Amino acid sequence: MLTREQVIEAAGRVKRPGDGEGKGVAVRDVVVKDRRVWLTVLTPDGGKDASLEAALREALAAIGAESVHVRFAAESGGGAGGGQSGTPGAAQPSAGAGQVRGHGTGLEHHPLLRPDSGVVFIAVASGKGGVGKSTVTVNLAVALARLGKRVGIIDADIYGFSVPDMMGIEERPVIEHERVLPVERFGVKVMSMGFFVEDNSPVIWRGPMLGRMLRNFFADVEWGELDYMLLDLPPGTGDIALDVHQMIPQSKEILVTTPHATAAFVAARAGAMAVKTRHEILGVIENMSYYVCPSCGGRQYVFGRGGGARLAETLHTDLLAQIPLGAPDNHPSEPDFSPSVYKADTETGRLYEEAARAIIAKCGK
Repeated sequence: MLTREQVIEAAGRVKRPGDGEGKGVAVRDVVVKDRRVWLTVLTPDGGKDASLEAALREALAAIGAESVHVRFAAESGGGAGGGQSGTPGAAQPSAGAGQVRGHGTGLEHHPLLRPDSGVVFIAVASGKGGVGKSTVTVNLAVALARLGKRVGIIDADIYGFSVPDMMGIEERPVIEHERVLPVERFGVKVMSMGFFVEDNSPVIWRGPMLGRMLRNFFADVEWGELDYMLLDLPPGTGDIALDVHQMIPQSKEILVTTPHATAAFVAARAGAMAVKTRHEILGVIENMSYYVCPSCGGRQYVFGRGGGARLAETLHTDLLAQIPLGAPDNHPSEPDFSPSVYKADTETGRLYEEAARAIIAKCGK
């Protein structure tokens, strides 16, 4: 099986044409999937070098690569190439050193990320795992699409990616003109680390590598025109959350919690991070708020009451929705089957639509 380490080693043996120093080519953002390779080649000015690309393709074909997708970037564009072409796991620059967060990455000029793009970025965050943050992200995105909005999802929970499975996505992204086309489902364009990982393998990466993958989800993906981009963040306040806050300063935030006091208390930390980085908090969604008894129709408050309202009050924002505990009544035989997307005509589907309408009103779109 072709590995990322083999690709980096083979690329390091390719010499730049006319380079008197005999320096090997520097690469970054290497992804290997089913003998398909994606990578960025660093050149002095970031310009495309056809002879270098041909030599690189030949070297990678010799070790078993069936297709190679190459893009070029300037060596000074973020200083990211250094550790990538050496030994995997070696000390690498911090993600804060101009790679994802600051100027010089080129992303500040990306059509989606420009302040005048008109795209509303919404990071969906939680303080802890297991509160249903990804379920909320998926259903909010679908609800926005049902209301006629052009919507994308970046599954930024790179260790715990789940969006493709939740939406019932079985296909993989395709490449056209060296650009990745996101998979579309329920009118929502989706990009996830899950598309590039085989057999549910664990992702064993350090923080800077996670930041690079997140950056690639913008730089290498052909999103088209969007009204909303939702980012499903990992729980807590780690590297990815910080990268999103600094890479997309105009991003807004929705916090997901359960009614339990501890979950709300921990979620307040993620909210405090948004406040400190001057990101607008659109509101709180309380998930698993209650269980509706199927026989009597009464509500049972399995995880307590009031956590979402207290969190919203603490952060001086609104409680956008209280979603009941349950799962969609979807059947695998249905052509649009998904494990986690609620139909529009269900009670929970209507709650998500109400939340989506509130978000549209808050965002002025």
